Amino acid sequence: MEAPSRESNPLSYAEFTRQIIEEFRADGGRVGGPFEGSDLVLLTTTGARSGREHTVPLGYVRDGDRLLVVGSAGGAPRHPAWYHNVLAHPDVTVERGDEVFAAHAVPAVGAERDRLFDLVVAVTSGYADYQRNTTRTLPVVVLRRRE
Repeated sequence: MEAPSRESNPLSYAEFTRQIIEEFRADGGRVGGPFEGSDLVLLTTTGARSGREHTVPLGYVRDGDRLLVVGSAGGAPRHPAWYHNVLAHPDVTVERGDEVFAAHAVPAVGAERDRLFDLVVAVTSGYADYQRNTTRTLPVVVLRRRE
């Protein structure tokens, strides 16, 4: 799952995101509301243009020792900002529960992207709806812990 698209209402998006991040950090990675019971991470990226850190809450699916996140932006016509950030600066910080670690973010491509997207959809079917609602291919980004 992702926070609502910025295109829908920039003020409500920023406030919604801030509240989710605060609740996540205060409650060891657990949140209520629309994400209650969901597997969430906080992904901190470096801005592609600004160079500043940006943190977003994202749903994830495990694939062995890797975490998979999808650049759905709720099915919006454009990729989310965090995706552009990882393309420019693939070294990221991941918060999962009480754990914080450095990771490398790599978009999956071709058949591997399709296989991983199917894996994500098998766990969280809503991503299939997001894909149907847009003409762009939703990217699947693999987060691999850095040593």
